Amino acid sequence: MTYNLAPANAPWFEHLTDSVDALGEAAREWQLAASAAVVAHEQMNPMRRVLHDGKVTGQPGPDAVGWNARPFRRSPHSAAVYELQRLYLDARQRTRVEYEHAALLYASGAAWAIGQVRAGAQPTRAALPAEDDGRKRALVPGSCDAGVEDFKADHFSKARLLEDAYDRLLECLAAGRQAEDIGNQEYVSERDDAEAAECWAVAEGTADAAYAYGRLLREALGFVLLGPRQARLKQLAEQQAAERADQGQTDAPGGEL
Repeated sequence: MTYNLAPANAPWFEHLTDSVDALGEAAREWQLAASAAVVAHEQMNPMRRVLHDGKVTGQPGPDAVGWNARPFRRSPHSAAVYELQRLYLDARQRTRVEYEHAALLYASGAAWAIGQVRAGAQPTRAALPAEDDGRKRALVPGSCDAGVEDFKADHFSKARLLEDAYDRLLECLAAGRQAEDIGNQEYVSERDDAEAAECWAVAEGTADAAYAYGRLLREALGFVLLGPRQARLKQLAEQQAAERADQGQTDAPGGEL
């Protein structure tokens, strides 16, 4: 699949939407990877598989000494399944973290773009905070607040959905912070532990909530860009009218040759 990006001479808002769309596609890739990692990990669950119980013997070489000189027994199939399960668990955890990060970048990037357009700016790409840990430079999610009340006032058709999606994201983020706060306590009671588990269950929805909110924000961005697009069309129409008028004067009798 090839994406048709706006040409270099396209209006600023075309490049801005390309920038936000790139954040969305990155989040989608991590979403797919996270889903695939879950399936792969579940498929490797030893409780759901029939493991071949055949054994092999590991025969140490002549230079082995002590404990390492003793032959050992292995179950190849079981060892492979358990090792794969560990690898897929690592992949499951890593892709989940990256999916959440990419989804938050998508939402915050779209929110930033909306804020800039409403302020009358004309950015050609989304701008996000960055950090440098000494090894690499990385993007950091910013604020995801896109001014839902403004969309209500402007009668955006999906303003209510946007508000609900934002509330859901805030709920997930708050649950994650609460769970971390409980975990950082010097003493965690049984009740605290149960509360933390409930919070983590809610916080696990952060990635999906951020992605869903980001997609709605992308539509909202298109809504706030209606004004600049119409202004651009009006400008082009005026230019074309002026060019036709000039052409008409040139072609008229006695006109300039």
